[in-house]
Amino acid sequence: MRLVLGSGSPRRRELLASLGIVPDDVRAPDVDETPLARELPRDYCRRVTAAKIDAIPCEPDEVVLAADTTVALGRRIMGKPADADEARAFLELLSGRRHRVITAVAVKSVRGQWQRDVVSAVRMKRLNRDEIDGYIATGDWTGKAGAYAIQGPAAAFVPWISGSHSAIVGLPLAETATLLRAAGYDWSGETA
Repeated sequence: MRLVLGSGSPRRRELLASLGIVPDDVRAPDVDETPLARELPRDYCRRVTAAKIDAIPCEPDEVVLAADTTVALGRRIMGKPADADEARAFLELLSGRRHRVITAVAVKSVRGQWQRDVVSAVRMKRLNRDEIDGYIATGDWTGKAGAYAIQGPAAAFVPWISGSHSAIVGLPLAETATLLRAAGYDWSGETA
């Protein structure tokens, strides 16, 4: 079976590589990620992931994998910031608070389609202006839900998590491996 990664995220490729998986193809779908009115963060993440997996064609010898990650502060969805000002505003809101990181993952093949989501809790320390400005200057916030990446310099801002570290980065590996096997792709290198 050939694995198609439905994401242009280098973080997801790195996470898959930690399992020894190199996608055979990358097909990042163009999906509208605008939240619906009054949509809850977990529902939003599930919907966007389902839209991504549905947008990617799947040949009989392929398994397609797609995922979406969002940061939620209460009912507020904190996606990828549009610019440095929005990134700064996100970090100011997250400063000193606990929030959720939700990652939904979906897999499909000729066998069917499966989807799971993982919710992790993250506490960010209270950030001062210099810390926020310094982080914004790194540019590491670009393209990151909630304006930070736990695997980068912002790791210094996170003293506590509860849940899946790999899901916070962008792909829950335990759940992904299970879904890949269900679809007929054995991540150990053998097909089922």
